[in-house]
Amino acid sequence: MSEPINILLAEDEPALGQIIKESLETRNFKVLLCENGQIAYDAYLKEKPQLLVLDVMMPKKDGFTLAKEIRMEDDTIPIIFLTAKSQTQDVVEGFTIGGNDYLKKPFSIEELIVRINNLLDRTKLQKNSEVLIIGDYIFDFPKQTLQFREEASIQLTHREAHLLFHLMKNKNEVLDRSLILNKLWGTDDFFAARSMDVFITKLRKKLKQDDSIQIVNVRGFGYKLIC
Repeated sequence: MSEPINILLAEDEPALGQIIKESLETRNFKVLLCENGQIAYDAYLKEKPQLLVLDVMMPKKDGFTLAKEIRMEDDTIPIIFLTAKSQTQDVVEGFTIGGNDYLKKPFSIEELIVRINNLLDRTKLQKNSEVLIIGDYIFDFPKQTLQFREEASIQLTHREAHLLFHLMKNKNEVLDRSLILNKLWGTDDFFAARSMDVFITKLRKKLKQDDSIQIVNVRGFGYKLIC
């Protein structure tokens, strides 16, 4: 059997946290359960887990604040938010600050496991992928950086890098909107679609120095990276 994957779980509801922990540990995950955001941050610095599952509403430090602080240390670790909040702005905020997935309570453990494995597969893909040339840009997918000519490279978020990677792999072809939403967000619902639009806008701004590059919205179908 392969080595267990180390997961940090921050959940302030003791019963729920224990259920999630025990369920994941039956699937070859090693889970460090933390009861609030401050304990979770200290544990992250000490243990350096491979994936984070963070409740949004926690005492001492909420999940969004915790994620922001961790993203200052690590741009690549996958983060899944657990929350009862369902307002559009909350979902978009979660993705914008660096979350990779967003699971609304109540949820099934099986769905959580599928989303965890999906993120781990994408992280493995990222580490094994090559440097790509996009017009006058150099896109280093493993490092999640984008460099224009001889200028200093800029850092992309985890989700920006994966979205650009899939656009590039389908260069000059339509990238199906539902397909990429389900692959990167785990759902193609309204909230995920709004979040994807935000990330497309960010990528357009970061690629604007090369006039030959466009990310075109193909209405009703998806997006196309023209290069």
